[in-house]
Amino acid sequence: MEWRGIAASSGIAMGPAFLLKEEKVDVQRYEVNDIEQEVKRFEEKVKQSISELEAIQQKAKEKLGEKEAQIFAAHILVLQDPEYIGAVKEKIQTESINAEAALKEITDQFITIFESMDNEYMRERAADIRDVSSRVLKRLAGIEEKSLEDFNEPVVLVAHDLTPSDTAQLDRDKVAGFATNIGGRTSHSAIMARSMEIPAVVGLKNILEGVEALDYLIVDGIEGVVYKNPTSTMIEQYAIKKKAYEAELAELAKLKAEPSITKDGHRVEVVANIGNPNDAKVAVANGAEGIGLFRTEFLYMGRTDLPSEEEQFEAYKQVAEMFAKENPIVIRSLDIGGDKELPYLDLPKEMNPFLGYRAIRLCLDRTDIFKTQLRAILRASVYGNIKLMYPMIASLQELREANKILAEVKQELDQQNIPYNKEMEVGMMIEIPAAAVIADQLAKEVDFFSIGTNDLIQYTMAADRMNERVSYLYQPFNPAVLRLINMVIQAAHKEGKWAGMCGEMAGTIPAIPILLGMGLDEFSMSASSVLKARSLIRKLNAAEMKLVAEKVLQMETAEEIVQYVEQEVLEKIK
Repeated sequence: MEWRGIAASSGIAMGPAFLLKEEKVDVQRYEVNDIEQEVKRFEEKVKQSISELEAIQQKAKEKLGEKEAQIFAAHILVLQDPEYIGAVKEKIQTESINAEAALKEITDQFITIFESMDNEYMRERAADIRDVSSRVLKRLAGIEEKSLEDFNEPVVLVAHDLTPSDTAQLDRDKVAGFATNIGGRTSHSAIMARSMEIPAVVGLKNILEGVEALDYLIVDGIEGVVYKNPTSTMIEQYAIKKKAYEAELAELAKLKAEPSITKDGHRVEVVANIGNPNDAKVAVANGAEGIGLFRTEFLYMGRTDLPSEEEQFEAYKQVAEMFAKENPIVIRSLDIGGDKELPYLDLPKEMNPFLGYRAIRLCLDRTDIFKTQLRAILRASVYGNIKLMYPMIASLQELREANKILAEVKQELDQQNIPYNKEMEVGMMIEIPAAAVIADQLAKEVDFFSIGTNDLIQYTMAADRMNERVSYLYQPFNPAVLRLINMVIQAAHKEGKWAGMCGEMAGTIPAIPILLGMGLDEFSMSASSVLKARSLIRKLNAAEMKLVAEKVLQMETAEEIVQYVEQEVLEKIK
């Protein structure tokens, strides 16, 4: 049996299935005779749950950092809350009932209270209580979490979806790959998989329902296919394919220290997208020539309050110091909102959050948050070639307003004699069609553009990239999208500025010849894609790709364009 989905993270994984499925506990209410023993049983399971959460928290801290691990600290606090835990024990004692029933009834009461609160942050706490109570309830019911440690070989995780918390617990030594029902190439689970270099296929629709524990799976993260219980012949074939893929990686590794330069001597930069300093280590290991997109919002997520200026400064400084002084580190100012919520900000719910109060729009309103971040970025700029980039700029007025606030922050630092790079480049993302259309005007007031294709494509095509029913409209090679990208690059060059791309398209093999031909100066992508992109660029001739781009821009369909590039460029350099 096979499932076809979206190739989210390259590579081949084989192994027994490990199902990440929520187990429901059917709670029955009954009277107990030994009340003292029942309370003791409850306390032991709470203690066990806290120990488990502490272990998960420690792992998250080691792999993802202190801030990301704070979500588990919040869960532990719930289980240490005397008001909540005390209420359960009191119910057992006063009503002489079993711990499961008492826990469920008290939990339901707390959830109802929290969910009725006006404060969004407090409403979100209901989810924490639901999560931790579920853990204790399972322990009371004698359900133990099956551990990845129980397997002698790495497993393939199968889930409906993987949350950031799930991902925080992944151990590359124990997880060969994963497959999920939902998700796309730009979903968080896909991005995390590529960062962790774990083969993954997402958007498989119903694989969780079709697989049983210990079924043998092959995850082909190159073609986007998952096979269940394949024949021995197929396993042998995939073992060969896996070996060939690993040999290709070893060959690519030889390019780590080589420049990204075409056959006719045209040099570009191939850099990486990151979310935290740990990702930057992976970028260095993969030969990235710098960072083209530092998604700073990840420093704000999975915690209960805003990061301080000092915390941010240390993170930016740490990344800058991982690279040589001349290597670019492009830091994107806060892009929160849309699918990236910060419960503690208590932002209002919106009908269409992707087109609402987010990114630079929020920052221009919440200047307290924006200025703190700008101070941290400016202070870190003395430690490397840091550049600042604004997200979601839609008009010249927004750009000028952001620059005005930046000037105020610089003035404050000057007054306090705090050093920063006074020549720090300031650019903006082009991810809104309106910005692409007026790129000629915007280019006069920035140092660079970075094209964010993930959003630019969905806004140009008016198709939500996470909506599987309209996913056919997510077309990076649509002539409309390519013409906008070309307009942006030419507008930047006309003003003597450089243009980069930090959307997924920059690391897409058929797109690279076209973008090179258009004159794109910087390609920023997942770290695991860097060497493959560099290898391709070194086989191409920039002058020839200019002719390819000119021809492609006259074509009528995405299919025609991809077919042309594959046949006329990629096939010929194999």
